[in-house]
Amino acid sequence: MAAVPGPLPPAEVEAMVRALQGSELRDIGGQGWLRQHEYVEKLNMHGILSASAGQEQLLTELLVSHAKIPVLIGELISVEIWKHKIFPVLCQLEDFKPRSTFPIYVVLHHEASIINLLETVFFYKEICESAEDSILDLIDYCHRKLTLLAARSTKAQAVTSAELRAEHLASPSSMQELQKQAEMMEFEISLKALSVLRFITDQVGSLPLSAVTRMLNTHNLPCLLVELVEHCPWSCWEAGKIKKFENGTWHVVPPEDQVKMTKLDGQVWLALLNLLLSPECQHKYRFDGFNKSQLLKLRAFLTDVLIDQLPNLVEMQRFLSYLAVTEPAPPRKDLILEQVPVIRDHILKKNSGKWEAIAKHQVKHAFSPTEEELKLQARRWAQTYSLDMMEALAPDKPRCRVCGVEAAKRCSRCRNEWYCTRACQVQHWQKHKPACNLMAEVSRSVDDL
Repeated sequence: MAAVPGPLPPAEVEAMVRALQGSELRDIGGQGWLRQHEYVEKLNMHGILSASAGQEQLLTELLVSHAKIPVLIGELISVEIWKHKIFPVLCQLEDFKPRSTFPIYVVLHHEASIINLLETVFFYKEICESAEDSILDLIDYCHRKLTLLAARSTKAQAVTSAELRAEHLASPSSMQELQKQAEMMEFEISLKALSVLRFITDQVGSLPLSAVTRMLNTHNLPCLLVELVEHCPWSCWEAGKIKKFENGTWHVVPPEDQVKMTKLDGQVWLALLNLLLSPECQHKYRFDGFNKSQLLKLRAFLTDVLIDQLPNLVEMQRFLSYLAVTEPAPPRKDLILEQVPVIRDHILKKNSGKWEAIAKHQVKHAFSPTEEELKLQARRWAQTYSLDMMEALAPDKPRCRVCGVEAAKRCSRCRNEWYCTRACQVQHWQKHKPACNLMAEVSRSVDDL
């Protein structure tokens, strides 16, 4: 059995951190941009493996010392704009029939890679401080994602990554499948943004005044978080059973675990504790009639069972009891010059009216590779997304592609699909065959290098 992959060598990590740089919207998907994506993806995997081994300090120090957090935030917002402005144009181009949609999928996945990397490192105070003025843009980004979460129907269950595989991206309707993939990733990215926001609120004492004001008054994040507590978009009812979204998939919750707090529940409550109970925030938040009525809704959720799991919520319970019978002092009206986020506005103004032209440029120069170029790219992707690395990062044991039960058998040809029995493998073969052929060819090419 192959050894479990470990973190990258320090010299390689430093070289990749140094090489991180911003890119123009027009250049997304090009060769230079793809190298940046590889660096981000490898640093993301390295960060997860390092954190699990308690060795993430090196990556944190490098990102701070080389001032790369603002670069990552800029790239995060850039690819978000690409997804909302360029990707819809690509989907509507009638003469665009890509040989493979994987180059476009890589761009969509880039946002998920960056937010995942930020989630891993933003636990540290020095990372949050090194963001400097770009923290305002990141707060706005997280607010947009949390607004999408709050707007989700409580009855709708998001598509998950397990439901869309390589064979879908090679099918005749692959652009439509790619749109579904983008929708699925939007949900998971929003959940990561919730974690990043919670880590930002941990540092309210050292944030710029404009950042605290933006969270409390510009975006009224306390009330938005109350909506998430009320509607809990990572939980749903299906066929009379409660399902919750954890570790990238929906799963049925057994009756004895239905009152158990999930990690996502905890992130919301911890963010609320930071925003409502810290002195810096209490002096700035407007406890007017509407905000007060929204916050008092939390009392119904503060049960003994919940408080037993997160004892700090006792302080929240006391605060809400006090809020219910008093009129808090109005916020202090300090005269300050408020900073505003600039990254998103700059990108939008610079490219306004050019969305279709950029899309057509990228179709010609990035998303219509020749067969030989596609094979070369496939080799690089296969090296970046090695199966051993993916399995080391996976939180759960593999599941059968057909019936979903725990699997012990794997396709010996491509090593990409798992099955519980030979019967399930045979049943899935006709659908799996095109992707299997592609993956097997790529593996042979990589072995020949």
